[in-house]
Amino acid sequence: MKDSPEDRSKIDNSSPPQARLSRREFLGISVAGLAALSAAGCGAAKNVTVVPRHVLGGPGQVPPSDRINFAGVGIGGQGGGVLEAFSKEQQNIVALCDVDWKYAARTFKRYPQAARYRDYRVMLEKEAKNIDAVIVATPDHMHAPISLAAMRMGKHVYCEKPLTHTVAEASEMAKVAREQKVATQMGNAGQAAEGVRTLAEYIMAGAIGKVREVHHWCDRPRGGFPWPQAVERPKTFPSVPRKLDWNLWLGVAPYRAYHPIYHPFRWRGWHDFGTGVLGDMACHAFHPIFKALNLGHPVSVEAASTELHAETFPLVSEVKFEFPARGEDWPPLTLTWYDGMLRPPKPFELEGQRQMGYNDTLYIGDSGKMLGNRIIPEEKHREFPKPPETLPRSKGHFKEFIEACKGRPQAGANFDFASLVTEVALLGNVAIKMQTKLLWDGENLRVTNYPEANELLTKKYRAGWQVL
Repeated sequence: MKDSPEDRSKIDNSSPPQARLSRREFLGISVAGLAALSAAGCGAAKNVTVVPRHVLGGPGQVPPSDRINFAGVGIGGQGGGVLEAFSKEQQNIVALCDVDWKYAARTFKRYPQAARYRDYRVMLEKEAKNIDAVIVATPDHMHAPISLAAMRMGKHVYCEKPLTHTVAEASEMAKVAREQKVATQMGNAGQAAEGVRTLAEYIMAGAIGKVREVHHWCDRPRGGFPWPQAVERPKTFPSVPRKLDWNLWLGVAPYRAYHPIYHPFRWRGWHDFGTGVLGDMACHAFHPIFKALNLGHPVSVEAASTELHAETFPLVSEVKFEFPARGEDWPPLTLTWYDGMLRPPKPFELEGQRQMGYNDTLYIGDSGKMLGNRIIPEEKHREFPKPPETLPRSKGHFKEFIEACKGRPQAGANFDFASLVTEVALLGNVAIKMQTKLLWDGENLRVTNYPEANELLTKKYRAGWQVL
């Protein structure tokens, strides 16, 4: 694959950068020097150009010395949106990396001053002194390799959901984050929403009694998101697009020929690259459930699905997780997941013509039910006194991470918590493949009744791409 002269002029993956002061170091010296000159009454200070407010900071401005230097890996789709969110928070975007420069062109154009790379390993090496935090928004199979490499260099990491491709990788991500003492956040932005706190406060206030059942359903992959599931590997082999480095896109995955059925976006239904609907959506759906109900690891998981295929996830699945009691206030609980437009029966409390919708959560307690974060029927919700706000509110999903990077409290979806949610979600995928009930030892991350299932908790990495 050859790049155009224009592409080559914007990237240097072969020679190390010249030694230079970072923006933070330069500005710190400049401002300190100006202050010293002024304090000394030096005449030279009179000839120094006045620094604009946006440089020093002021109302509505973040001073450069207080900004985080971000790098993004996988910037053509969701990653571009995440970069924009941090940019709007007045953070610096200093380096960009994507294996497909055509797909990433719009994001490259938005940040013309950022260094450009195809290989994240080269970027981390060359930009080591310039990067504070790394955004990872690649296909699922590359989340852990990139995030672990960045954290081991002491970089803060914001990683899209699901946190990893395997259960074992999720555990390692939490371990390395703790060891390196870096700030982390998984990209399930809804975790910062008011409804997550409201739900928990209603449940803690006894709005429906002790909760013993939870049902969550999702319309994907058939509800407008037709990535390939329940299909076989293609047998034709189109040429690789000129600006795509297919070998780098494959990364840790076993080699296979390029086909547009994998990239862009449609990789999610393939075992080698994605994590199916559970990986895509459970990290969103499970976060409020785990927070509100103080959940940890389940003791068992079992699944049923439509026809299994060797390389892709089934079209429809149902997965049941059994959780133990968590002290006197939290009895044993069953969490059932449905996808592919499957859902539980409509509860009789849902009055009149009200519909359940294709994506929602039903909580069943000893004395009532909640759909989403509202008691049903609606009349009962209006009658129940709104609980006081006892839980801290979020400043915003992206602001949480920025604050954590500056040494303030951990973000709401930090890797300690995000790894738990990811481990449980991906354990559901193991149950789908096994099609039987698995007994789970969460403390040791192992299936106790079917030893062969433990092989599915991890995977083999392509030569030269070892991760664990």
